[in-house]
Amino acid sequence: MQDSKKYTEAELVSLLKERQQPVFSYLYDNYSGALFSVINAIIPDKDTAGDVLQEVFVKIWKQSATYDATKGRLFTWMMNIARNASIDMLRSKNYQHNAQNRELTGNVYEQVGTTVTNIDQIGLRKLVHTLKSEQKVLVELSYFEGYTQDEISKMLNIPLGTVKTRLRAALLQLRELVKN
Repeated sequence: MQDSKKYTEAELVSLLKERQQPVFSYLYDNYSGALFSVINAIIPDKDTAGDVLQEVFVKIWKQSATYDATKGRLFTWMMNIARNASIDMLRSKNYQHNAQNRELTGNVYEQVGTTVTNIDQIGLRKLVHTLKSEQKVLVELSYFEGYTQDEISKMLNIPLGTVKTRLRAALLQLRELVKN
């Protein structure tokens, strides 16, 4: 942390609303540990909790204009964002799916002796990387990360029809690449 300056809460709020980068770095350096503790208390998986923490700081940055000092302190507002994001993650279908399959996946392949085909070994990732960036992102999220088209639409703020059209075009292009 380069900037050792201390800010009052009013200064933090004012500079945050002005979107001053140094104050955002200051917030992260000084509050990320506490917010991570709140998130990790709700989501026990440290990797997922770390992902949620990053989402929380993006929300803080984007929603800084909505902070109202008359309704509570800045830290309480940030803590509520962290708590709500953690609960949203717990309720998400993707998290529930991963939690149900986490233990099963590790044991099944070890006990049965089955080998899993690695997508990288068959060259599929290389083919996906030849797609347009807008298609590549959708294929990655849909087929490698397991998000539904509706979830991708909301996540990327793209109309559902556009997501479906781009994915279909990407799959047709991949089919042609695999044939060759």
